[in-house]
Amino acid sequence: MTDLPKVAIYCRLSEEDRYKSNETDDSESIKNQKAMLTQYSIDHDWLIYDIYSDDDFTGSDRNRPAFNKLLKDAEAGKFNIVLCKTQSRFTRELEMVEKYIHYYFPLWGVRFVSIVDNADTDVKGNKKSRQINGLINEWYLEDMSENIKAVLTNRRKNGFFIGAFAPFGYMKDPAIKGHLLVDEPAAEVVRRIYDLYLSGIGCTSIARILNADGVLSPAEYKTQNGFDYKSNHYPKSKPLWRYFMVNSILSNEVYIGNLVQNKAHSISYKTKIIKPTGKSQWIRVENTHEPIIDKEVWLKVQSIKSDRAIVCHTDNSKKVNIFSKKLFCCHCGGTLKLTKTKTSVGLICGVHDYDKARCPEGVRVTYKRLYDVVLQELKAQIVQHADADYVSEEIQVNNSTQSKIIVAQEGLEKSQRKLQELLNANKALYLDKLKGIIAEEMFIELSAGFTADIEQVKSVITKTEHRIEELREIVKTNQTKMQIAKEYLDMTDLNFEIVQTFIDKIIVHPTPKYSREVNIEVFWNF
Repeated sequence: MTDLPKVAIYCRLSEEDRYKSNETDDSESIKNQKAMLTQYSIDHDWLIYDIYSDDDFTGSDRNRPAFNKLLKDAEAGKFNIVLCKTQSRFTRELEMVEKYIHYYFPLWGVRFVSIVDNADTDVKGNKKSRQINGLINEWYLEDMSENIKAVLTNRRKNGFFIGAFAPFGYMKDPAIKGHLLVDEPAAEVVRRIYDLYLSGIGCTSIARILNADGVLSPAEYKTQNGFDYKSNHYPKSKPLWRYFMVNSILSNEVYIGNLVQNKAHSISYKTKIIKPTGKSQWIRVENTHEPIIDKEVWLKVQSIKSDRAIVCHTDNSKKVNIFSKKLFCCHCGGTLKLTKTKTSVGLICGVHDYDKARCPEGVRVTYKRLYDVVLQELKAQIVQHADADYVSEEIQVNNSTQSKIIVAQEGLEKSQRKLQELLNANKALYLDKLKGIIAEEMFIELSAGFTADIEQVKSVITKTEHRIEELREIVKTNQTKMQIAKEYLDMTDLNFEIVQTFIDKIIVHPTPKYSREVNIEVFWNF
């Protein structure tokens, strides 16, 4: 029995067949997959090592817990077969097909089998079929993503609010989806903020006043009112009013009845990374809901804010805080804020500064010392990632992508030949009609079929050409990655772009008394 192959069964719920009696139950789809794959393993005398199941996850989600556990166990050699119902249950991304099914699985001695679409890495000549399945799944994801974007863009242009939570001061209209109603208790806080600011009180002082008066912050207000809202900035303590919250309320046009949306976008349907959208692409619609603040008051506040704008001074030169939103206190999880004296610039725990009762100890660090330590550690990381193993893996990814380009080009040429055949056949059919070989009714019927086929092939050609461009862009990006290490090996300075690119977050710890050391824990984006 010990010589029998060990199989890992992988199941995933598909979005279109979700049938559950209770939320905690496995879906019927998952149960059916488990039963089918278990029986298949028994019929082939395979020992079942484990069943990995992801319920309510899409095929493009790379953060599926069971999926990632399966990959880790596969690398550890705990089984030698991965069995799925279809290749799309494993992943809908062609990139992941190439990376794992065609590269890492053979490297780890793991065979991939999917029952319905007959994918089997042990069968010669089966690779192109798997790649074609990957292309089809990739197109499905792309089409679905574009359709969703088009619908959301249309709703934004029509003045409907698109967002998980209404802005502070408003609530979602239960009768009209996408319409905002004034939430009076929160609206009173918004009006108070504007009144305080017009009386000459700054954003930081307003935040302190609201905290001292026990006014619930926007995040805490949502939580108290039953919304499933989680703040990433305060994992260990109750959210506080902060400068940026007050400043955001004082700047947002939503409070004068306008909606300004599409300020950020996902860079691709393959990732959850969000990037700012250029102002030219913002979607602005006026008078979509009842205002909380008069327009004249709002404009006056904007004028005052513009006059008060300050640029941070570091070492007697104007600089921005390149570590913005990257520094966190080890005690409370709050972000660090800039603090200035006549001679230096530092960073302190914002929670400690606003309410010492919630973070009694706090942390602080000198900007210049932090800068020097991060620069030194980043250079060490780049040297490490410029070694032969790292470059070798990037080359393997590039080779895999080049293989995908070849497959796509072969498919494109085949579709182009098919299109030409259809065009010639349709032309010949027309000539037969002119010669009287076929009747008008027959010509119309047959020509309609040709026309439908021609349009379908044209659509496939367009998508394939688009896919080839995407793959070429991936190759270009990967080549750029391999140059990054060399490019930054000799860097002598940090800037905002470098910090945002290479650093996920920095946890700041207390330093020993009278010590000049910087005690930080850096989480890299490598």
